[in-house]
Amino acid sequence: MSRDRLVSVEIDERSLGAASAEAEHECEVAIYDLLEENSFAVTGQDLGPYRLRLALEGARLMFAVKDEEGRDVVAHFLALGPFRKTVTDYVTICQRHYAAIRTASPSQIEAIDMGRRGLHNESATIVRERLAGKIEIDFATARRLFTLLVALNWDV
Repeated sequence: MSRDRLVSVEIDERSLGAASAEAEHECEVAIYDLLEENSFAVTGQDLGPYRLRLALEGARLMFAVKDEEGRDVVAHFLALGPFRKTVTDYVTICQRHYAAIRTASPSQIEAIDMGRRGLHNESATIVRERLAGKIEIDFATARRLFTLLVALNWDV
């Protein structure tokens, strides 16, 4: 198994605690999916597998990375501003998708779902770009990280 992977993801409850049981469940599912399959490497380091702790520090998301034994490797901060519109748009299109499932035709549902997948892909690209040169992730991992970002309780 590759060393370039995450073996745990922890959410700082103080700054990113779930607003509801549903939100907590969404975070748990997103973390499970991320840990099931991921590619995660700290640029210039070979200390994996890694443990990741996410916390909100002001308007920035902190990626605190540790090695498997829990020793600090690096901390990187991502400004959340560039994600606000994307997250808002993604949440809106997901709500439209869930509503459409009850009343819309299959072609309408498919059109909304295509838009949702396209926005998810665009957002994954932003995640990769923002982490480039710091943390190397593949596209599928970026998609899963964006899913977790959406599920976290931060002020959009």
